[in-house]
Amino acid sequence: MSCSRRRRGFTLIELLVVLAIMASLLTLVVPRYFQQTDRAAETVLKHNLVAMRDAIDKFYADTGRYPATLDELVQRHYLREMPLDPVSNRRDGWRTITPEGGSGVYDVKSGADGSDSDGKPFRDL
Repeated sequence: MSCSRRRRGFTLIELLVVLAIMASLLTLVVPRYFQQTDRAAETVLKHNLVAMRDAIDKFYADTGRYPATLDELVQRHYLREMPLDPVSNRRDGWRTITPEGGSGVYDVKSGADGSDSDGKPFRDL
């Protein structure tokens, strides 16, 4: 074997260039990632609200009255479990609306603070 064969590796400059390119790409990707996770949480919130409102309507159609609490929907098997509010990460943070002049749960809304990507408060969804 000849001594002219050298070990080759990456120089410090080459590594710095690669790291600079990776950092530049990450500055573009990371904000979009977090924006997409926020939008996904909003979508899940809207689907959970639709499911709970549907369960309230079915309960009313079956019994002729509104459920006294959201837990009654779970106890009577209209929901398998109380849905998670993905914005506040709580199952007990839902705001309930009672029917005018009556009692029970007529509607449900999110108890999370803040607004969605369209600027509408989560409390109004």
